[in-house]
Amino acid sequence: MHVPVLLNETLDLLITNPAGTYIDGTLGRGGHALEILKRLSPDGRLIGLDRDAEAIMQTAERLKGFGNQVQRIHGNFADMKELCKTIGVTEVDGVLLDLGVSSPQLDVAERGFSFGKDGPLDMRMDQTQGRSVADWVNEEDEETLANVIYRLGEERKSRRIARAIVEARKTGRIERTLELAAIVEKAVGGRRGPTHPATQTFQALRMAVNAELESLETGLEAGLSMLRPGGRMTVITFHSLEDRMVKECFKRHTVKRESLQQGGEKLVYDEPAVRRITGKPVTATKQELADNPRARSAKLRVVEKEMTV
Repeated sequence: MHVPVLLNETLDLLITNPAGTYIDGTLGRGGHALEILKRLSPDGRLIGLDRDAEAIMQTAERLKGFGNQVQRIHGNFADMKELCKTIGVTEVDGVLLDLGVSSPQLDVAERGFSFGKDGPLDMRMDQTQGRSVADWVNEEDEETLANVIYRLGEERKSRRIARAIVEARKTGRIERTLELAAIVEKAVGGRRGPTHPATQTFQALRMAVNAELESLETGLEAGLSMLRPGGRMTVITFHSLEDRMVKECFKRHTVKRESLQQGGEKLVYDEPAVRRITGKPVTATKQELADNPRARSAKLRVVEKEMTV
């Protein structure tokens, strides 16, 4: 079982009250959840959310030693307010979001996340709803495909890739991961570097079918609104689009002093008011990078809900 990225840094900044209630909005295989529970007192409580029904099932064994201290709920962290209300929770002491795709999702070919293993083109985190990537690449028009690959994958050759996808599907539906990876690789052309040519395209399509940025925007606001005064929200991102969104959201809610023309000043902020615990994002140490190359792009940002303004 892999160790979560930035584990100690995250937990040190997240847990301010060992007897409090915490939300792990990206339960995954329970790595963060297990370590949070170890740090809580017997009165502490953890609510674990995940869109992936398999993750909810597979964490049962790993977390069973904590009994009623942990509750696992199948659902999107964007809906955390509604999901937590069903179990009588409206306020919490901390919220954690780890936005990395879990290794088991990448490792299981049938989930369709990996361009390195042949499987059906799916990539849905919640396989009970929504369109698969196969549906997307076979049904969307060329301009939409190009725009999504450029915006979410930051892929400069997006138009060439979109054109190649549309051309390839004329002879039949694109249904397999390796099939799509080969189309992208051929479209990109040139020598292959250390990163597979399909990396950014697969990232973009995964983010699109799962509406990841939309969920993040809603989830950030939901998490902040659920915090008790003094409670903290910790978010780990792995690429620039998500990190920018987290940074901008936290900035909007951070209390700022603005001078008035007539003299004096006023406080400016979006409700709820927060203060930044991390100025610059926390990144992995040299030791962690040596042990886990996946930590290379990880950034941790933390804010705390203001007691009074």
